[in-house]
Amino acid sequence: MPEPAAKLRKHSVKLSGHSTSLSLEGVYWDALKEVAGEMDLSMNGLIERIDKERSGNLSSAVRVFLFQYYRQQAAQGGAARLPATPPAGAEP
Repeated sequence: MPEPAAKLRKHSVKLSGHSTSLSLEGVYWDALKEVAGEMDLSMNGLIERIDKERSGNLSSAVRVFLFQYYRQQAAQGGAARLPATPPAGAEP
């Protein structure tokens, strides 16, 4: 059974006035909430922004956006944070 961070969760979002659903692993929903707060956007607002700039699947576009966001933060010496608990099976 996958750990909660890796388990897919589906949420409904509104994009350009239309409802759609988006399936992402829990860790990505947590990251979206965090990044949206840092950017002073709602989570839906951030997803709309990602949607406008994407060229493929929305779930993949969100994952790529978050990867690039955190990669840029790390390159700029941003606050790289480690998970509070190591992933299952990780060595201490």
